[in-house]
Amino acid sequence: MIKQFFDKIHPYFQPGGKLQAFHSVYDGLETFALVPNRTSKSGVSIHDAIDSKRIMSFVVIALIPALLVGMYNIGFQNYKAASVEASFVEMFGYGLIVMLPKLLVSYGVGLGIEFVVAQWKKEEIQEGYLVSGMLIPMIVPVETPLWMLACAVAFSVIFAKEIYGGTGMNIFNPALVARAFLFFTWPTKMSGDTVWISTQQWLGLGNHLDGFTAATPLGQAANGHLVEASISDMITGLIPGSIGETSVIAIAIGAAILLWTRIASWKTMVSVFVGGALVAALFDAFGEAGNVAAHLGVVQHLCLGGFAFGAVFMATDPVTSARTEKGKYIYGFLIGALAITIRVLNPGYPEGMMLAILFMNMFAPLIDYCFVQSNINKRLKRLNTK
Repeated sequence: MIKQFFDKIHPYFQPGGKLQAFHSVYDGLETFALVPNRTSKSGVSIHDAIDSKRIMSFVVIALIPALLVGMYNIGFQNYKAASVEASFVEMFGYGLIVMLPKLLVSYGVGLGIEFVVAQWKKEEIQEGYLVSGMLIPMIVPVETPLWMLACAVAFSVIFAKEIYGGTGMNIFNPALVARAFLFFTWPTKMSGDTVWISTQQWLGLGNHLDGFTAATPLGQAANGHLVEASISDMITGLIPGSIGETSVIAIAIGAAILLWTRIASWKTMVSVFVGGALVAALFDAFGEAGNVAAHLGVVQHLCLGGFAFGAVFMATDPVTSARTEKGKYIYGFLIGALAITIRVLNPGYPEGMMLAILFMNMFAPLIDYCFVQSNINKRLKRLNTK
């Protein structure tokens, strides 16, 4: 039935049709709904049953557990702050109402820009924003205004993707570029103790909390206070933090999906945790006595903030990460090590995962170049010795 619908409207979008100016829009919707029946006719090609749109769709599916837990946590934190009892449905419903406009703004602005660019360049609509459109609302504080989110999305799509040539050509992770843009443009809306709990009442759900403040566990440690959250809270995700980054269980489910479908590299993912665990252990053993962040412990460091989320969904981005097999180990290890180092040594910025991944995005091509050149030199040496 879906194919019959697209076959029926297909002539309108072809050259000479009434809607030929919107051919890119039609093509993008058709190839998203149906597997394309076009294949390359020349050159060296690998034919597979999955295309980039399906890869992006699997990543979106892997993000859904963290998104759902994040929605529940939005309502949980609001009712907890107000000391009001509420049912699961009320908490999740409140989080859904708060989160839905953010998703609509993110996809509306991002896909709108990509549609315009595709029409202007007379190219196919690129599918990379299917993932970024969900990632961006999930890695920002719940109190981020919608207009700020729209500005960050526009900046990310234009300056982190399209200016480099579009999907597959970008150097930096677009979602993290959006978060960095927000952080350095409106730092008071991205850090502190007033941005992590939704304080408004929506459609009869939730409670209006005027001037309410709540620090994240990493924020408490950065300010020299003991972390109040328990290990179980850190694992389940019932703590203040960015919308999708708090639940280790939900992130682990997403990691299992990505590894099972072989979309993400286990080498990169595991190396991030190994690098973070090693540096956290070193700081715990030899760190300054008065630095609470240095002595959080390995488990707390790996469970708190955006560490797990970044390791699973950001560091493994196939476009901006290292692509050589040995390079993935180096790339992931350095991300984990840098993230913990920034957390401990820079109390003004307790969450170091964003900067660590963006920093290593710059060096991923160099890491790959070194390993590729090393392999070339070894082969040349073997050839010369024969």
